[in-house]
Amino acid sequence: MSHTINVAVVQQACGGDKQANLQRTVEAIEQAASQGAQLVVLQELHATPYFCQTEATDNFDLAEPIPGPSTQLLAQAARANQVVVVGSVFEQRAPGLYHNTAVVLEKDGSLVGKYRKMHIPDDPGYYEKFYFTPGDLGFHPVSTSVGKLGVLVCWDQWFPEAARLMTLAGADMLVYPTAIGWSPADDSAEQKRQQDAWFTVQRGHAVANGIPVIVANRTGFEADPSGNSAGIRFWGTSFIAGPQGEILGKAAEDTAALLVQRVDRARVDAVRRIWPFLRDRRIEEYADLLKRFRD
Repeated sequence: MSHTINVAVVQQACGGDKQANLQRTVEAIEQAASQGAQLVVLQELHATPYFCQTEATDNFDLAEPIPGPSTQLLAQAARANQVVVVGSVFEQRAPGLYHNTAVVLEKDGSLVGKYRKMHIPDDPGYYEKFYFTPGDLGFHPVSTSVGKLGVLVCWDQWFPEAARLMTLAGADMLVYPTAIGWSPADDSAEQKRQQDAWFTVQRGHAVANGIPVIVANRTGFEADPSGNSAGIRFWGTSFIAGPQGEILGKAAEDTAALLVQRVDRARVDAVRRIWPFLRDRRIEEYADLLKRFRD
């Protein structure tokens, strides 16, 4: 396995036509492969608009099983272009049981792994607890021809425990399909603070674990179908960071983008030799991490 791989991040706006969204995704995978990508990472829930702005039972009709139509389409694209693909599916596991699930397709089109989003938000505009059951597959990297992928999803990216557990399980890189943006009701200063925090926490995961981080976010404005809020303007800026948190590549905020970047995984060992955080962890002192709060 080569120390360096070409990673592509697909950043898109999503309309109401699921098939059209998926077709654009397939075209982006083809374009990424033509630019030498070996791994293509797609954004969270890339087949549809971000339906979690409102609670509506009709939205459960958007869900599908795994394997199912979306994974079959991504498998065909992976096989046709000889790339590993990380996609995102609104999974119907059983009647009344749904997950926000990332899927990993090998370059031969086989479904080699999946990850069910563990941390589920419930905030204005992000009513995900209405739709998604918390994941139950744990924090286990998916082994692929391009390395072990520590796949996590969006809200997971704020939790250092998730990044650490994926690292301790042998992940070669952390991968975050994402859908996050601003409320137009927030002023520009608050918007900047939120976006800066988002960058900082994920770059911190790269630093604290000595590992590359790959983030695919959506872009564009999506109105709230209920009309109860001002909608969400997704802030794009998908990025790839190295094991010291250095930004290797970053997309713009307000446009669709294909970001292709070479990632040198050999730097993981080099960085961990000078910053041996895993060596110096005091694991015998961390029992209180299992508590909700230390009173």
